[in-house]
Amino acid sequence: MATPASYRPAPGEIPVDPGVYRFRDAHGRVIYVGKAKSLRPRLSSYFQDVAALHPRTARMVRTGASVEWTVVANEVEALQLEYSWIKEFDPRFNIRYRDDKSYPFLAVTLGDEFPRALVMRGAKKKGTRYFGPYSHAWAIRETLDLVLRVFPVRTCSGGVFKRAAQSGRPCLLGYIDKCSAPCVGRVTPQEHRAIALEFCDFMAGNTTRFVKRTEQDMKAAAAELDFERAARLRDDLSALTKALDKNAVVLGDATDADVFSLAEDQLEAAVQVFHVRGGRVRGQRGWVVDKEHEETASLVEHLLQQVYGDAAADTVPREVLVPVLPSDAGTLRAWLASKRGSAVDVRVPQRGDKRALMETVRRNAEQSLQRHKLTRAGDLTARSQALAQLQEALALAEAPLRIECFDVSHVQGTQVVASMVVFEDGLARSSEYRRFIIKGDGGVDDSGSDERGPDDTASMREVLTRRFSRLRATTDEQSSLDIDTQPKKFAYPPNLLVVDGGLPQVNVAAAVLDELAIRDVAVVGLAKRLEEVWVPGQDYPVILPRTSEGLYLLQRVRDEAHRFAITFHRQRRSKAMTRSVLDGIPGLGPARQALLLKEFGSVKRLRAASPEQLQTVPGIGPALAVTIQSALRADRASTGGGVSVNVTTGEVLDDD
Repeated sequence: MATPASYRPAPGEIPVDPGVYRFRDAHGRVIYVGKAKSLRPRLSSYFQDVAALHPRTARMVRTGASVEWTVVANEVEALQLEYSWIKEFDPRFNIRYRDDKSYPFLAVTLGDEFPRALVMRGAKKKGTRYFGPYSHAWAIRETLDLVLRVFPVRTCSGGVFKRAAQSGRPCLLGYIDKCSAPCVGRVTPQEHRAIALEFCDFMAGNTTRFVKRTEQDMKAAAAELDFERAARLRDDLSALTKALDKNAVVLGDATDADVFSLAEDQLEAAVQVFHVRGGRVRGQRGWVVDKEHEETASLVEHLLQQVYGDAAADTVPREVLVPVLPSDAGTLRAWLASKRGSAVDVRVPQRGDKRALMETVRRNAEQSLQRHKLTRAGDLTARSQALAQLQEALALAEAPLRIECFDVSHVQGTQVVASMVVFEDGLARSSEYRRFIIKGDGGVDDSGSDERGPDDTASMREVLTRRFSRLRATTDEQSSLDIDTQPKKFAYPPNLLVVDGGLPQVNVAAAVLDELAIRDVAVVGLAKRLEEVWVPGQDYPVILPRTSEGLYLLQRVRDEAHRFAITFHRQRRSKAMTRSVLDGIPGLGPARQALLLKEFGSVKRLRAASPEQLQTVPGIGPALAVTIQSALRADRASTGGGVSVNVTTGEVLDDD
């Protein structure tokens, strides 16, 4: 790799104007494209001390061998040029979005002499109007079948059209009036284009005028006693209504908007967008991106560039709703406005129907990310590849068929718990999961401070000692028996031990195994912030490629351990909060507490109740009612309030 100083531009050579820059590698390939309001400070930031750069940025500048730039007039031009270069060069260090599946569009080839409506996938073509994307191709065909009664636009292929023109006979759709049959001259090219344009208007959301026009024509035909034509128009109106009913109304003010949301983890992000036209969801689309620690604002900016980079003016909506505003939202608004020809509002919805729709899109993104992970985890080839990559990267004697991962969870040293999850052959083995309550006090901070706090390494030492001491005892017991017996819990050792953390946690794990004389278990740690793999005794981490199946498996194991620990911690914390001010009242046990809270709902209402009202609860006599009232009022006077819990439902009840 090159040293960044070897190709750093001379001081003062870089202009301060807005522009776009390209990093190239030793072979001349463009590896990164970026834009800047001022090129000099932006490019200078890449040539500071490499150790201070983000690992991904450091890798990029080391891979690069030269940098070049182009000055533009303003930031909007910089945004446009950046998109063009990213599309042209496909740089490896830029964010790459990929569809989580191939989405079909309803396309109308307005560039042809006789426009055709058809299902189309892949890259968009000039002169073609697109609607969608739809979730399934059959949904497009079903919609087409309904609206062709009213807008009989051509749907046949070029070969069928040519044969019909030569024979002078239309196809079946021409005979049943679902095609205007321009192939045999029933309509002129101008008349057929007018039908196609009306069809496009209807699909774009301008539906009201067509429905009203059909309804008026139907009534006029009935008034003229032309009942046969009125019946056909009635069926046309029914077809239009059915086509509209397939797209639910989500925004009552007939809003045109694209609603974006994301669900992300440390390595990947799933993006979903709902295309809303006329208040109805006209299409839905999703992507998955390898984000490599990019911020959400940066993801949103590049996402909008991809979606609207080649968009026609009539496909850019008036509103673009996003989960987080891009860092340069003003430039994006100006760029989108230049494409649309009028103002475009890019904003984060805060309340109302649009906020609720954003939540729906977010849930779809979360499900998309989950499906993506499950698909990847369920791939036998990918799992085998992941195990082989870990074996090679960690120099293991054999593939780690059994992996155990440990994580510690607490809040400021309280309710400290730990989890152990097990993956066998790359799949979770939930029956082998274990939970631990940490018994130690957490120790003292190594810095020498008198302030006591949670020591994750001490907690990790305790849980690993308990787990592997049990393994050692079970192994010794099994080896001392001459007959075959059913292995006990913790009887199977892992091939690979993973701890959630960096080098301190890894060293603790290695020390525990050494103390217990366990030699055949490899130890690694996975640090969350940079996804580095730490190995005991090494000063530098093992860096696995971001796209490797091995790193993905380690991340999934670590995340599962974290989820399991957090769940257990929340359960214990919830139980600890169930103590109520009613606990210390003599003669008032859990059963009577439950009855009181069920009757009155909260301690606040109990405190306001008279002794006579308290006696209406079964089991509460006159003496106990007075005792309860006195105790609650005394507690109120001493604490000024409190929190109680409904022991029947577990709901925390606020006194105030």
